[in-house]
Amino acid sequence: MINWKNLDTLKAYGKLAGLNKRVCLPELMAGEGGADRVASYSVPMACGLRYNYAAKAVDDEILDLLAELADEAQLTEKYAALYNGEMINTGEKRLVLHHLTRGQLGETVVADGVDKGAFYAAQQQKAAAFAEKVHRGEITNAAGEKFSTVVQIGIGGSDLGPRAMYLALENWARQNDTLKLEARFISNVDPDDAANVLKTIDAAHSLFVLVSKSGTTLETLTNESFVKESLRKLGLDPAKHMVAVTSESSPLAKSTDYLEAFFMDDYIGGRYSSTSCVGGVVLSLAFGPEVFARFLAGAHAADETAKEKELRRNPAMLDALIGLYERNVLGYPVTAVLPYSQALSRFPAHLQQLDMESNGKHVNRFGEPVRYPTGPVIFGEPGTNGQHSFYQLLHQGTDIVPLQFVGFRRSQAGMDMDIQGSSSQQKLCANVAAQIMAFACGKQDANPNKSFDGGRPSSIIIGEQLTPEALGALLAHFENKVMFQGFCWNLNSFDQEGVQLGKVLAKRVLAHDTDGALKAYSELLAI
Repeated sequence: MINWKNLDTLKAYGKLAGLNKRVCLPELMAGEGGADRVASYSVPMACGLRYNYAAKAVDDEILDLLAELADEAQLTEKYAALYNGEMINTGEKRLVLHHLTRGQLGETVVADGVDKGAFYAAQQQKAAAFAEKVHRGEITNAAGEKFSTVVQIGIGGSDLGPRAMYLALENWARQNDTLKLEARFISNVDPDDAANVLKTIDAAHSLFVLVSKSGTTLETLTNESFVKESLRKLGLDPAKHMVAVTSESSPLAKSTDYLEAFFMDDYIGGRYSSTSCVGGVVLSLAFGPEVFARFLAGAHAADETAKEKELRRNPAMLDALIGLYERNVLGYPVTAVLPYSQALSRFPAHLQQLDMESNGKHVNRFGEPVRYPTGPVIFGEPGTNGQHSFYQLLHQGTDIVPLQFVGFRRSQAGMDMDIQGSSSQQKLCANVAAQIMAFACGKQDANPNKSFDGGRPSSIIIGEQLTPEALGALLAHFENKVMFQGFCWNLNSFDQEGVQLGKVLAKRVLAHDTDGALKAYSELLAI
């Protein structure tokens, strides 16, 4: 039987909180002992990735207590309940089935009289068949010419994840001759966003993917109207240039305004939807269905590793529990995500939504206030750019910020050259290795301005190259990490009531149904 309990009622957490110890990273990471630690504090992930946590402020005693916590919190049992179709989203009384979009993990899940695994697979097959027809020139513009660009119109999870995934694989696809259509994205209701995209594409040869599960998202429908009117002004029929990704019950589902409609459902949250048709349509059009299938295979492989009950063999759970220790015992409120890969330039932005929208909650899954910190603030930028930006605070600021590095031994493009005795990729990798040690060990100097305390914890996910499989595994790792942390905090990580209030008030402003300060701000902004 599964028990949903607050973190502060768990005996293992009481032991952790009462341990009253701090691991001294500069001592542990120095000399040959540090080399041994790097070798042993490491666990394989799916698709050739590896999670190394040697530079985290944990030791075997802490890890043993974290393993106790994982068992007491029934993390593997709760994960199994989720992928076997139990009602995990208590706020909205819904199943949570994003894992099912990339493969079966357990029992067949039937909801609303439908085999959901079969449903998601059928929609992906439909998207694949559509993409192949576009690539072969069987589906064309009105002049019978092939499309050269795909533009996704969506916001939140309909934009951040798919955009990050596209950018992550764009250079890889160019190098491997699998870039079929270039992709662009329109998300912000700011008209400058849509206008800028429309000015940089050949609209006559562009296919637009409208993504709105409900079919009523204000920003997305506004941008759709903006695009449609722009197409009409160019003498183009919008219905010949648009497809929809929506739910079967939405007003978009059977509209003649679209070449085709692809379906998702309420069991897939927006921030978890990159492996559904929300990501599948645009990525299959951009790279081909085979590449998207490889991406899904990587995500599924990572989901399988998350089933492992032994903490030190489960990278997502281990990452989650170490993060929980940093948040709740060490008291660190922020985590930085630092990919040393330009291809992952938008990955931190996606993780911001994934983590902060999921676990930025002050009540538990039963609506009761919790008395402990929950989700951290997430931010990040690619290295080495960040080194010349905010690393000053990370190294010498008054707050300790845990760091999550991501790095690859080889670049995607294969283009590199030797400059001053080393290649660009070697310089990139040298920087991440140096930063891990600099953060962990610091440097003492007689000049206080040049002194670094060290003791700044970090982990790194390392891979050979950022391929579709590796990207899928990386995405699923972080999704599962967030899930495990939410289980520990006894949160519902799968609703997002915090984004609703502003939407309601915005509608009041547009309807001129305001008074007091809201009316004053509306007038200030000339609404």
